[in-house]
Amino acid sequence: MTIRVLIVDDQMMVREGFSVLLNAMEGIEVVGEAVDGREAIAQVASLRPDVVLMDIRMPQMNGLEATREIVAADTDAKVLVLTTFDLDEYVYQALRAGASGFLLKDASARQLADGVRVVAAGEALLAPSVTKRLIAEFSKLAETPRVADPAGVGELTEREKEVLVLIAQGLSNGEIAGRLIVAESTIKTHVSRILVKLGLRDRTQAAVFAYETRLVTPS
Repeated sequence: MTIRVLIVDDQMMVREGFSVLLNAMEGIEVVGEAVDGREAIAQVASLRPDVVLMDIRMPQMNGLEATREIVAADTDAKVLVLTTFDLDEYVYQALRAGASGFLLKDASARQLADGVRVVAAGEALLAPSVTKRLIAEFSKLAETPRVADPAGVGELTEREKEVLVLIAQGLSNGEIAGRLIVAESTIKTHVSRILVKLGLRDRTQAAVFAYETRLVTPS
């Protein structure tokens, strides 16, 4: 199945460059472009893309606000945030808003294409430098008192909590299956149930939830 992509960036050269790169990749088709967040929301509604490549810093409406509205609209589109700033102050907020991944604009064509495929498949994607920033943000949370029974966690089984912790540690379904010595299909079922019980959109939000509720703390 071809992955349909919408590119959102206020710079024409960036949009055209990404479009050329992605259209050259097998199984990926760029179906549209938008110059700001407001236009992105309209394009998502009309074009129904699978993945939205979203710049953060744009006029009219930035990528953070657009991501929130796209996620709130309960579309099937996954948002992959792109930025030139590896320490952008919006990184943490974008993931909390529902972005499924984060890449820097200096990523290679192959990394960009792989990122689109990973996000389209429902996995989480974070650039290494971005992960370091998130850990720093999560470390601040560790300074606050831990809630005895965080909202929603009580609905999870012990095995689901175990899977959630491993998701937050960045393991794929296959890696979790290997760690717990069960079939990968079993892990997929656990992940689906976790998302439904906690009312979360994808694995990225599950990872953020695990840190915010301190099921996982940065080492």
